[in-house]
Amino acid sequence: MSTHLGARHGQIAPTVLLPGDPLRARWISETFLDNATCYTEVRGMYGFTGTWNGRLVSVQGSGMGQPSMAIYVNELFTEYDVEQVVRVGSAGALTTDVAIRDVVIASGACTDSAMNRHRFHGLDYAPVADFGLLRAAVEAAEAREDVTHHVGLIYSSDSFYNPRAAELGKPLVDHGVLAVEMEASALYTLAASYRRKALAICTISDHLVTGEETTAAEREQTFGAMVEIALAAALR
Repeated sequence: MSTHLGARHGQIAPTVLLPGDPLRARWISETFLDNATCYTEVRGMYGFTGTWNGRLVSVQGSGMGQPSMAIYVNELFTEYDVEQVVRVGSAGALTTDVAIRDVVIASGACTDSAMNRHRFHGLDYAPVADFGLLRAAVEAAEAREDVTHHVGLIYSSDSFYNPRAAELGKPLVDHGVLAVEMEASALYTLAASYRRKALAICTISDHLVTGEETTAAEREQTFGAMVEIALAAALR
């Protein structure tokens, strides 16, 4: 039983969906899983295990930012033998090539965080998705007519309210970065370290160029296409 998850061994499936919002974790379990049971409420960070199309899967809230996410991912990998994690989160569009409610499948994640610099002694490690999960997610997205998806780089920022966001983001956009979120870079690094699989799929919840945004309720409960793509990719 780990410090922050508090689950017994065997309660967490080898495949885990990882939303930041614990209420989104609960909504995913209620909406998409059969026979879901809650295995943790420690610190209000809900985790559930159930089945999707007869396959065992867990959904675990991870909080906001790379430090919080890293706590849960470390414990999932080391204490519960989780084999693959798919982040299902929200992101802000950095370019008009991406629209509100589009789905971004992250092939890699840039970051301004010091977490990787500490780990790699100042070197700039390039965290990338597991190719098998990435390919499966792209195929699942291509099979749908109800969602527009993009594949490319995202930016994992340590700051949500950054007064220099537009200024600092321009060089990233000029080099193909599509959206900003706060977790994927550390997730990809940890998966590489533990020789596990990871992928981040994000729905665009707000737009840093146009100013459009979704409500908190919409972010919690209406990003179903992203979840279905994640499930199809991870449990193919």
